Amino acid sequence: MNDRNLVRGLVLAAIALGFGLGALRYSVGNFAHAGPGLFPLLVSGLLMGVALITIVRSRFVKPIPLGFNLKNIALLLLALCSFAIATELLHTMIAGIVLMVFIAGFAASSYSWQRNLKVAAVLVAIAFAFQKLLGLSLPLY
Repeated sequence: MNDRNLVRGLVLAAIALGFGLGALRYSVGNFAHAGPGLFPLLVSGLLMGVALITIVRSRFVKPIPLGFNLKNIALLLLALCSFAIATELLHTMIAGIVLMVFIAGFAASSYSWQRNLKVAAVLVAIAFAFQKLLGLSLPLY
């Protein structure tokens, strides 16, 4: 089982199954009166659909070898930890988001500070949308 597409589909299916089963612990309700478990159940159902399509597709395309790049895994873990630490110490998520994106950018095949700046700007805009439109209490600034 060295096919990256098949492994990707199986991992997506496992994540969907985990969240879907977890959502069943809550009241699902119906579409007119949604319960707290409805949204995660719907999202996990869509993710399971994508997972099944990916698994079936992996049978019809040429297998791609699965490889692990430990340097990239370490960089992504460092980026996530730096986000948490910077947000906690500086009390601003914007600094954490920018730091995370620029550290994670080193895991790409080519480093581009312009691309990282664009990605960081989009993520900050999404965080502002979550704060303003959904009313989430995020320490953005």
